[in-house]
This record gives sequence, structure tokens and C-alpha cells, in this order.
Amino acid sequence: MDRQSIHAEMEHARATFQALVSQASPAALGRDSDGTRWTNQQLLFHMLFGYMIVRRLLPLVRTLGRLPDGFSRRFARMLNTTTRPFHVVNYLGSCGGALVFRGARLTRKFDKTVAALHRNLDQETDDALARGMHFPVDWDPFFADKMSLLDVYHFGTQHFDFHQQQLTLQPPGA
Repeated sequence: MDRQSIHAEMEHARATFQALVSQASPAALGRDSDGTRWTNQQLLFHMLFGYMIVRRLLPLVRTLGRLPDGFSRRFARMLNTTTRPFHVVNYLGSCGGALVFRGARLTRKFDKTVAALHRNLDQETDDALARGMHFPVDWDPFFADKMSLLDVYHFGTQHFDFHQQQLTLQPPGA
């Protein structure tokens, strides 16, 4: 991955998200997703939430990436001990977020989040993008033991692409 690849994949996700939300019927949004406990509406919010999390992770990675490796390793281990509560909060947060962010409001929030990530990425130095930290691998299948700042930018799209496959916006057999 490089900076331009990250920009391109975020733009592709943004356009895909716009299409998914604009073409989904109310019945489709209320339908259960495949492989999660969320409805499609809740899962769409969760897909946005992945990019929102990336924005919050950036300062953490910038800071811990400058410290000796042991700091972030211990931090990640400590976070792994809170995996169960994390998953509960992650689930409920997307249920609640889907009540607030729907339709045009949802897509505007996605657009603003991705635009901010584009701006941040453009301002990063190559050295900053190479620095990294350890992550709580039990929290998400796309968290690696150690991730660079560039990996964190890419995480948002990995998360998005995975969950896009779980949407059931088309009726069965359509």
C-alpha cells in the first residue's frame, strides 16, 4: 500500500457507500444482515464507524509510534483484556448510531469523515506513515499485532469491504 492507493480505496468506498445508501429501500434497510446481529441500516452505520475509528486512532499511533515498542505492546495487551466489553459497546454503538445517522445525514457524515482522512493523509510525512504501534488483535480481525500509520489508514477500507459483503440490501433470490 502507498499513499495514493489509500486515497483511491477511500474514494471507491465513498462512492460505493453513496450508492448503497441512496438505492436502499426502507424495507432493505430494516432487513437483517448476513452474519451479524445488525440490520442493514445498523451495519451501514458500522461501516462508517470504521472510518470514524481510524480518525481517532491516528493521534494515538502518532504518539505511541514515537515511544519504545514496549509501551504500545503493554497497552495493546491491556486493551485485549477488555475485549468482551469492547464488543458490547461496538455492537450497541452501531445500533444507536443508526438511529441518528440515516439517509442523507449518514452519507454526509461518511463524506466528511473520508474528506478529513484525505486531508490528514496528505499532511503525513513518509516517516510518520512508517511509524507504528501494537494493536489489540482480539478486537478486530483486521488489527495486526503491529500496524504502521499507513496500515491504520488502510484498516478503514478493509473493515468497509468486509462488512459490505454482509449487507443484504437485495431480497433473497433477487
